[in-house]
Amino acid sequence: YKINTAFYEAMGIKGWEALEQTVNYIPATHFKIADAKRGDIGNTSAQYAKTFFEAYKFDAVTVAPYMGEDSIRPFLEYDDKWTIVLALTSNKGSADFEQLKMSTASGRQQFLFEKVMQKVSEWGTPDNLMFVVGATKTEQLEDIRKTFPRHFFLVPGVGAQGGSLKEVSKAALTSDGGILVNASRSIIYASSNESFAADARRVAKEYIDEMKKYLKT
Repeated sequence: YKINTAFYEAMGIKGWEALEQTVNYIPATHFKIADAKRGDIGNTSAQYAKTFFEAYKFDAVTVAPYMGEDSIRPFLEYDDKWTIVLALTSNKGSADFEQLKMSTASGRQQFLFEKVMQKVSEWGTPDNLMFVVGATKTEQLEDIRKTFPRHFFLVPGVGAQGGSLKEVSKAALTSDGGILVNASRSIIYASSNESFAADARRVAKEYIDEMKKYLKT
């Protein structure tokens, strides 16, 4: 489960209480991601990490790498937890910074997100570090997978944002899975009537069945 904390935080203290209730409702056997996109100076990031890993018992949290190693290191210091770093996101604005081209020391051209991923991968391992790579970026996803064959990718953007589960699976699946595909709005807004629960379940099951098919191939 990937829980976007902003929609809870917007409600103030009641939202934080609802977040705690939501996390407690999800069985401990299920992987829980705090989609919080945090990242600040070291002592502040340490408190963010404590919030989501200790107080709310999340298994993983999304972080923004813009401020560098000391903003991410506190998250990586937790055992049996995952730090998920924004790399190539699915939103239109990713072109503003993430896809800027830059020259390497050897004169080769690379995107800024590639430099970020290479640098961040030096701070963690495939056992505690994932990257966010949007489902709408399948034209680049295959090359990213070749560069990072062992890291898991959190892949948002399937469904409402137009990403294709088939294309994502073709580009990034590995022998042990290698991807966590997220679909939110297409499930949350599957229906606005009294049959919402059944409709949301149906859409979620369709994604699960489709993914099972690709995992078998």
